[in-house]
Amino acid sequence: MLLELENITLLYGRIQALHGISLTVDEGEIVALIGANGAGKSTTMRAISGLRPVASGSIRFDGEDITRLRADLRVVRGLCQAPEGRGIFPGMTVLENLDMGAYTRKDRAGIAADLERVLALFPRLAERAKQPGGTLSGGEQQMLAVGRALMSRPRLLLLDEPSMGLAPMLIQQIFDIITEINQQGTTILLVEQNAQQALSRAHRGYVLETGNIVRSGTGAELLHDPAVKEAYLGVA
Repeated sequence: MLLELENITLLYGRIQALHGISLTVDEGEIVALIGANGAGKSTTMRAISGLRPVASGSIRFDGEDITRLRADLRVVRGLCQAPEGRGIFPGMTVLENLDMGAYTRKDRAGIAADLERVLALFPRLAERAKQPGGTLSGGEQQMLAVGRALMSRPRLLLLDEPSMGLAPMLIQQIFDIITEINQQGTTILLVEQNAQQALSRAHRGYVLETGNIVRSGTGAELLHDPAVKEAYLGVA
């Protein structure tokens, strides 16, 4: 088991945002976390990446308890997030942004090989290599955010709403690339409002409602679950 959350609770001031969340991600999987706005999906991601301290419970990564570990040290261990809203550096070029993704690494040959891999996955970024990140379209910025996260060579890639704000054709393209990244050996935990795309690509999934996990199963099981279909897929 690569990642295990056990009974995680998290507070924003006096408001309890997560109520005893437990989930697992095995090596090689795509696991989807779906739910409505405000369900606690991004909060769960922030807890895993160390951007928000948890009130109780434990987070284990590759057998090690990382519950209190600093966020940057989690990156060093191979846990990296492409955040919601992309979070690229707008004044830096595409190549400089990608280079920032490798800031914890010293293996120049490995970094060069990964840069080649990222530019092969995202040919649009290769075409715009010297452009400032802020001049890219929304879809290109999303590609850059994912590419930058890949430059840390993560064992677990956390993707927070990768399809948000994208045109339908680009959504399909982003999910094709997510599948390809997984097939190349990277484990993925995916938070996504587009439940149809997420569950059709995921090995397993969890449904989050108001800070509680209310359902779990394989991607196919959840896709065909009547309650999931009605709430998240627009099918009664």
